[in-house]
Amino acid sequence: MSLIEDMKSNWRVLSGLRRTLKWIEDIEPESRNLVADDFERAADTYRTNVAFRFEGEIVTYGELDARANQVAYWALDEGLRAGDCVALFMENRPDYVAIWSGLAKIGVVTALINSHLTDEALAHCINIAEAKHVICGEEQDEAIRTAIDLLAGETRIWTLHGTADHPVSDLEPVLAAKPSERPDRSNREGLTASDLCLYVYTSGTTGLPKAAKLTHMRTQGMMRSFIAPCRLTERDRMYITLPLYHGTGGLCGIGASLMTGGTVILRRRFSASQFWQEACDEGATAFAYIGELCRYLLNQPAHPKERAHRIRTGFGNGLRPEIWQEFFDRFAIPHLAEFYGSTEGNVSFVNYDGKIGAVGRIPRFLAGKFDHVRFVKFDLETEEPVRGADGHCIDAEPGEPGEAIGRIGEDARERFEGYNDEDATKKKLLKDVFEEGDLWYRTGDLLSKDEKGYIYFIDRIGDTFRWKGENVSTTEVAKVLAGYDGIETANVYGVAIPGMDGKAGMAAITASGEIDFAALHDYLRGQLPAYAIPVFLRLQREATTTGTFKYRKVELVREAFNPDEVEDPIWFAHPEEGAYQPLSRDEYDTIITGGYRF
Repeated sequence: MSLIEDMKSNWRVLSGLRRTLKWIEDIEPESRNLVADDFERAADTYRTNVAFRFEGEIVTYGELDARANQVAYWALDEGLRAGDCVALFMENRPDYVAIWSGLAKIGVVTALINSHLTDEALAHCINIAEAKHVICGEEQDEAIRTAIDLLAGETRIWTLHGTADHPVSDLEPVLAAKPSERPDRSNREGLTASDLCLYVYTSGTTGLPKAAKLTHMRTQGMMRSFIAPCRLTERDRMYITLPLYHGTGGLCGIGASLMTGGTVILRRRFSASQFWQEACDEGATAFAYIGELCRYLLNQPAHPKERAHRIRTGFGNGLRPEIWQEFFDRFAIPHLAEFYGSTEGNVSFVNYDGKIGAVGRIPRFLAGKFDHVRFVKFDLETEEPVRGADGHCIDAEPGEPGEAIGRIGEDARERFEGYNDEDATKKKLLKDVFEEGDLWYRTGDLLSKDEKGYIYFIDRIGDTFRWKGENVSTTEVAKVLAGYDGIETANVYGVAIPGMDGKAGMAAITASGEIDFAALHDYLRGQLPAYAIPVFLRLQREATTTGTFKYRKVELVREAFNPDEVEDPIWFAHPEEGAYQPLSRDEYDTIITGGYRF
């Protein structure tokens, strides 16, 4: 990088940070300004602006606020008060935002549940949030009935536009009868920005989703953080195809648009084949993405409108370096703000200057402002940070992958609220890191920082890997596999497929009898979300374990599904047949050359 290039980059980073700080500088733990106040302020300022364009209909800011008010009155009439919880289990639609923002008006916490869950995982998410009510969309009518008998306590189930059949009640006529005027703000009086606003779920090593606690302060930060990097105004139309239970689309995307008076073009779910048509028809100027979404678009045949759109900016994470430039070149989108961060964590970066492959930059002159974030040497075998002779962690060298960690403190940017599970929270804590008694948050991710301060995401650590934009819990997948007739043990891990984002699921299994591979895929499809079903199965004579009987994964990950490296039989989930088939050399070659789309 030349001196002039360095100066330009420094200016872009500094000016981007300054613009962002203007949006978030008033967010403080003891502030009385809450998420509902932000929504109401936007509704008053932009009352006649269009908030949502959805399936041929429009919803103004005034109409969104009125709907949210009806939700608040419904909750009050049901006896809900500040601190109580309602679970929201629904597909994308404007009512999704109206429901959780309406509950926030009276201080009720909303648990945003993955709309694809069923059975035990669904019941677990509702139970750990101690939700007193569950609101479902019509698409979830069947799924919620698989979990009803597993729910703890007295939990009432409601459906919006779905089938009301005992014990599920119809919410639509009840809401329609409620007042549309705002409930008195005294219903949330006494709360501060450090109080809980939402639960957003993330998968972990426990095998079941964890409920990350989002305070009003953190929710506000997520909703405002991408306004400045994307230079959004009320003239922008944000195209959101990501699920609203995810932080990227549901909080960052929704907030970036609605806090500025802009319009959200909301789709029920992502469609690669319809993306450019709808973006053009609806006049999108911005969009929210995950890396997998970008790869799906690149894999589509050329669309006549893929360069006729008006999209000028976007933000998201997971855009892999190997497709980044191709994405820019093919679709002619001038600016993308790639970021790194997690829903619950205190480590985040934004790529302000557009460096291909980077998730952010910390120039030397700003290093002191980011001293709450460090990258420490990491042992991939033990999956723990390396400690020196003094027992403290060691900073990674420039360009060396290390685990990103964030100092935990009372400052707004250093807070870590944890999960609604004490054991899960403890697993994210690192003590005595650089001095006795200090406490840091473990991201569970490997990142590197080069000599110029550019930061690059390398990979995820441990028992969770990412595939198709979702976190996959190896423990949960292994548990389901082990419940199938003939499978004795299952060791699950992620493996890379050339040209694809994230890691595909692979399981090394041992047999206790005959395994019906022909029926196995159908079984898994009934037990797991589609993204969690292993793409590859490796049949071992005996499990690979350490001396303390822990499953070893290092060698398995390295050998992956390469027939030249693996003597054991391997099956793969044929994407066109929807079943497991033996992996031949020809099939392997087809996979690594991009012949199959998983």
